[in-house]
Amino acid sequence: MSNRSASPGGTLAFRRMWADLETVGLDADTGGYRRFAWTRTDHDLREWFAGEAQARGLDLTTDRMGNQWAWWGDPDAAVAAGDPGLVLGSHLDSVPDGGAFDGPLGVVSALAAIDEVRASGLTPSRPVGVVNFADEEGARFGVACAGSRVITGVLSPDRARGLKDADGVTMAEALRASGRDPHELGPDPETLARVGTFVELHVEQGRLLDDLGHAVGVGSDIWPHGRWRIDVPGEANHAGTTALDVREDAMLGLAAAIISARRSAEEHSCLATVGKVDVVPGGVNAIASCATAWLDARGADPDAVRRVVADVRDVVADFDALVTEESWTPVTDFDPVLTRRLATLLGGVPVIGTGAGHDAGILANAGVPTTMLFVRNPTGVSHSPDEWASADDCLSGVAALATVVTDLAGPPAA
Repeated sequence: MSNRSASPGGTLAFRRMWADLETVGLDADTGGYRRFAWTRTDHDLREWFAGEAQARGLDLTTDRMGNQWAWWGDPDAAVAAGDPGLVLGSHLDSVPDGGAFDGPLGVVSALAAIDEVRASGLTPSRPVGVVNFADEEGARFGVACAGSRVITGVLSPDRARGLKDADGVTMAEALRASGRDPHELGPDPETLARVGTFVELHVEQGRLLDDLGHAVGVGSDIWPHGRWRIDVPGEANHAGTTALDVREDAMLGLAAAIISARRSAEEHSCLATVGKVDVVPGGVNAIASCATAWLDARGADPDAVRRVVADVRDVVADFDALVTEESWTPVTDFDPVLTRRLATLLGGVPVIGTGAGHDAGILANAGVPTTMLFVRNPTGVSHSPDEWASADDCLSGVAALATVVTDLAGPPAA
């Protein structure tokens, strides 16, 4: 890897920012984070990001989905000159009881990398931006990477506005309560035109880098993945007085769906997970009148993933259940030239793929030259409080990003 290391100033900035975020959205009982889109916690995170941008003199803009962009330099002038900017960043929201690193590490590291580059005295030849994508995890409204999907046109504004959380609150209502106009939602080609290159740093969601003995790696691709909603009907009735042979129990269809997903995933060498369910009426002594589950399926082969979903659909058809696709992202190959360039630049670090979805994947599929940097996670755990990266490895990530900025946005060769 590059022998560049974070400067004392960059180290202090990283540690300060990390400490700033440490308690925001933290659930003291579980030790995990609950940072959901368009909530008070999300507002606090967005205010923090805006404050960090202001402290650095970066120009803060917000696109039609509410994604925040902090710019060092003039992105519009760069577009007019035919050399749009380099963007770093990630997201600040979390899954329920998620870890501290997934998302925030990329944002904090990007800001610290700008500090590093500035401290070196470099004046970039193209603008450098840091983005905080909204609602990347989809924890509240069920669609991952909603912020990048809307501005790239993958998620229609009408569908986005109509998405509901577990309490029946629509995204439109949540946006309005947050002071945003839901009618502003829509594709944003002007914002996308400013992004000439996107490099997202993220904690590794696995332990391949630890096995290989490297603190940092470069991303090659993202497996195809999607989410499906399964609605199983039933009939509410008394658990103590209704004979088994006359019951219409939605939970039986739900159980069949979960078992089918696991068996089919094993058969087709994929991954399938049902991690969220909603049961009505939800009483211990009441037969379920409706059960809704969300299936996450992904794998290296898109046809195999589709076969898993088809198998589940066939099984639950016997229960008159409805399976609805809520999101689908095809296989995403990051820009191979950019990936090789960064791997070489950083001293021959490993090039690895990932089964996790990211905003980087959405931008790559929209035609933006994109790749990712991963920081070692020796636990191999993610979406959990046990997710972890050492301080030294995090600072190695900052140094790697600073090296990338110097290379991709530094002064043109004489």
